[in-house]
Amino acid sequence: MTVQITEILRRSDQGFTKPFICRADDGNIYFVKGNSAGRQSQVYEWIAGHLALKINLPIAPFSLVDIPEELIQTNPLYLQDLGAGLAFGSQKQMITELTYSGINQVDDDLQKSVLAFDWWIKNEDRTLTESGGNPNLFWDPDKEKLVVIDHNLAFDDNFSIDKFKELHVFNRQNNQLFNNHANASKYAEKYKRVLNSWSEICDSLPKEWYYLDSEMNDLANIDLDKIYKILERCTEDSFWNSP
Repeated sequence: MTVQITEILRRSDQGFTKPFICRADDGNIYFVKGNSAGRQSQVYEWIAGHLALKINLPIAPFSLVDIPEELIQTNPLYLQDLGAGLAFGSQKQMITELTYSGINQVDDDLQKSVLAFDWWIKNEDRTLTESGGNPNLFWDPDKEKLVVIDHNLAFDDNFSIDKFKELHVFNRQNNQLFNNHANASKYAEKYKRVLNSWSEICDSLPKEWYYLDSEMNDLANIDLDKIYKILERCTEDSFWNSP
């Protein structure tokens, strides 16, 4: 499903890509990642988001969003970083970022699920220690619910085992994942089943995202084979020991 952007409210001052905050015709507010986020970022968000959905992680609702050219023309210099056409939109959640003191409120099994998922997709961008960090997680105290966001830095070629285990927001579950054969096997088997949907996920990517220009002449650096090889690690005996 694609939603139409009807109003561009402002640009966020947070996040690596500083997404634009927009209103859509479904009545929701979205954080929209367009031109400045880069095609690779959009593809990573889309693929990781669908993988998360298939293993029932509580990811923030997301959608393809269509930005009309006439909205960009209202301020073309400022809005060139957004751009017209199809972009990635994550629905804004009226909740607060998870704090270090709030980690214990998250169920241990869900902590392990997020930790394992980030290991699978090579996502180091979920850090939180007593000294601070960037968890890319939100907590709804009324519903006692975790909300997962941001996967634009997943599938990282420079993924570090040591940094991941030291800095991940849920690293207190390291022993229960990396040194517990039953838990590790459970997640690996789940990921193997999800891989059966790889073609379906890839087919849902907008064709425009394979190109840098609206005329679709200049190919973007999108390597789906590389992403699949990263995900395919779950079929190997060494999955939990090497990046």
